[in-house]
Amino acid sequence: MPQSSGMKPTLDKDLSKVGQIEQASQSLSRSLLMPGLALVFIAVCAVFATILTGSAPESFIIVAAAAIGAYMALNIGANDVANNVAPAVGSKALSMAGALAIAAVCESAGALIAGGDVVGTVSKGIIDPSGLADSGTFILAMMSALIAAALWINLATLVGAPVSTTHSIVGGVAGAGIAAAGLSAVNWPTMSQIAASWVISPLLGGIIAACFLAFIKTAIIYQDDKIAAARRWVPLLVAIMTGAFATYLATKGLKHIMDINLQTAGLIGLAMAMLAWMVSSPLIRRQSKGMENRNKSLRELFKLPLIFSAALLSFAHGANDVANAIGPLAAIVSTAQSGAVAAKVGIPLWVMAIGALGISFGLIMFGPKLIRMVGDQITKLNPMRAFCVALSAAITVIVASALGLPVSSTHIAVGAVFGVGFFREWYTANSRRRREYMARNPRNPDREPKPTKDQPRYRRLVRRHHFMTIIAAWLVTVPAAGGLSAVIFLVFQAFSQG
Repeated sequence: MPQSSGMKPTLDKDLSKVGQIEQASQSLSRSLLMPGLALVFIAVCAVFATILTGSAPESFIIVAAAAIGAYMALNIGANDVANNVAPAVGSKALSMAGALAIAAVCESAGALIAGGDVVGTVSKGIIDPSGLADSGTFILAMMSALIAAALWINLATLVGAPVSTTHSIVGGVAGAGIAAAGLSAVNWPTMSQIAASWVISPLLGGIIAACFLAFIKTAIIYQDDKIAAARRWVPLLVAIMTGAFATYLATKGLKHIMDINLQTAGLIGLAMAMLAWMVSSPLIRRQSKGMENRNKSLRELFKLPLIFSAALLSFAHGANDVANAIGPLAAIVSTAQSGAVAAKVGIPLWVMAIGALGISFGLIMFGPKLIRMVGDQITKLNPMRAFCVALSAAITVIVASALGLPVSSTHIAVGAVFGVGFFREWYTANSRRRREYMARNPRNPDREPKPTKDQPRYRRLVRRHHFMTIIAAWLVTVPAAGGLSAVIFLVFQAFSQG
């Protein structure tokens, strides 16, 4: 008996260690599942390309390019798409599963329906194809650009930094072009415009988002009768959002059917805005009936428009940014099949499908990390603030298009989140309207607690650590992708000559 009682603690410890090993193995299996599925998707794309190209002499190059393009599309989905649905998830308007489902469907639809059937072979004129020695050199440059951009975006996703996929591929193309033909191969005026967009995109997005939040606070939140104010102004905000998205999608989605200039798209947007106002006014009135005079009630009124905005942003992103994955891929396929570098190339349906499916799968498998970071960790979002972010993203793209400015959808969305957070800091500390409202409503359930001795009156509502990390990632994206692309190109060139 003494022996058995003495053995029992030892046996319990051994069983506990076995249980810990099993938990560790299960955790490792889960961590390896998504990368394994990603490799399966890349392999399927390569096999699919093999079947389509057969035994043609150029088939090896096309198959390799298809695998690389699939890897790039997965990374775009993991990093870039998060910005479209992160505000809705962070504000609790959408669950993570719901956001992933909506974004995956809308991203694929945007890419396949409005993604474009013609794309520049050198990503928006970054390099001059005539400056490259031959078609083989051009193919190596495009493959190097794709690999470098995908690796950089993958690294940024791992460290939790939302970066511009457009800037990544532009940096990759420029770096490979310089390595192949020197500095003269790069279109420097275009590169300077892209560099300017590093500042223009987030600033414009942040300012517009802050302006809308200021309006909502002034016209709705800090009114004595919030519900009456919401019935008056929320339909107008929904109308503005609908008009902005209609204008943007008209310029993107209908250009394959008819030539639509910005003025015509604006008229379409105006008509849709008026229709949205007429439809939403009675709906908001009915939904707000019997609601308490609280901010919690206002959040309910903004949830449905926010869900629609997430879907529309995803559709627009799929239409616009799928070219970052399949533009260079389409250029490689065209050049390999024809033996010549064309200024414009058509995008085969199977190439478009790789981009659309890759973006969706990348979002589902790896997107939640960036969604949580952008939607919850930079600053606290509620449906009103998140609505301002989504509205700013749509309007900023339209304003930039009208002014001819190149902008990044990632920089706009993240800049809008920062704009909302920094505005809240300023408004909380300086708004006389807010102080007067709080004085009139001392028992208001939405009232924030008074600061203690250890808590300063001026609160920081934006995490500075994330701010500095993201800004640093933005600044180094083009040179990092460019340098990596140049190195990869030189390695490819050495192997091809050896």
